[in-house]
Amino acid sequence: MAQSEKEALVTETVNLNTINIDRMEIIDVVNVMNEEDQKVARAVKKEIPRISKAIEMVVDHLNKGGRLFYIGAGTSGRIGVLDASECPPTFNTPPGLVNGIIAGGDIALRNALEGVEDSRQKAKEDLLEHGFDTKDVLIGLAASGTTPYVLGALEYANSKNASTISVSCNGNTLISEVAQLPIEIIVGPEVIMGSTRLKAATAQKMVLNMISTATMVQLGKVYQNLMVDLQAKNEKLKKRAINIVRKVTSCDEAKAKKLLGQTEWRVKEAIIICETGASFQEAQQFLSACKGRVGEAAELARNA
Repeated sequence: MAQSEKEALVTETVNLNTINIDRMEIIDVVNVMNEEDQKVARAVKKEIPRISKAIEMVVDHLNKGGRLFYIGAGTSGRIGVLDASECPPTFNTPPGLVNGIIAGGDIALRNALEGVEDSRQKAKEDLLEHGFDTKDVLIGLAASGTTPYVLGALEYANSKNASTISVSCNGNTLISEVAQLPIEIIVGPEVIMGSTRLKAATAQKMVLNMISTATMVQLGKVYQNLMVDLQAKNEKLKKRAINIVRKVTSCDEAKAKKLLGQTEWRVKEAIIICETGASFQEAQQFLSACKGRVGEAAELARNA
């Protein structure tokens, strides 16, 4: 039986380790928070098998032309939007490949909106607005595991025969019953009772870091452990692009900068040109043939 009452949720119980936090010295407050935070990684580790299955599901959908959607309310929604927003600059993902939807829309990113998380119907409308379809995959985020907005989103996605995943911080929750693949990170009571912006939010952020990063690695967006598909749109990222090309090819800074200028600051193509002598167009063709994987594309270019 799913836990549907707030009193039954671990995230809504009193943390006995912090019951006297209002009388603690600052250093003791910080120490007890640090001790509680250390429990998060251990809780995430317990769910690695399910997180891995979620990544496999996401990779499969994206390889078949689908998209990834995060949806949530409040802090959970903000974390989803944050992770989705970081994918284009970090991995040069095309617009709309990874999407974050928060109950109440963009205004809810900066403002706490009362009541927006209580509408199942609004979640359906928000997904319809994004053209959510069968080939897409939805990850519902709710620390409590009971948020009606997230439940409505998962139910609608299921009705479309799409794949659904949930991430909550309580056990046997309502969203776990609805999602095809539930992930439950049980971090225990919060330092401040019910303040799920703390351990629960950290847990959700860690899980989304794993999902998006491992997915992009599988999609060829990373070479070795280097960000070879970044968008070099400012001086800091241009410097990073130069350093990546230099690290992979052992060329000097001037040559790396010249190659990047010739390739419109595309790191992958610059590496292949430097390593194999291919032209820009040929480098693009080799990358396309190897689904963006730099190592395989370089090997193909050498053997061509």
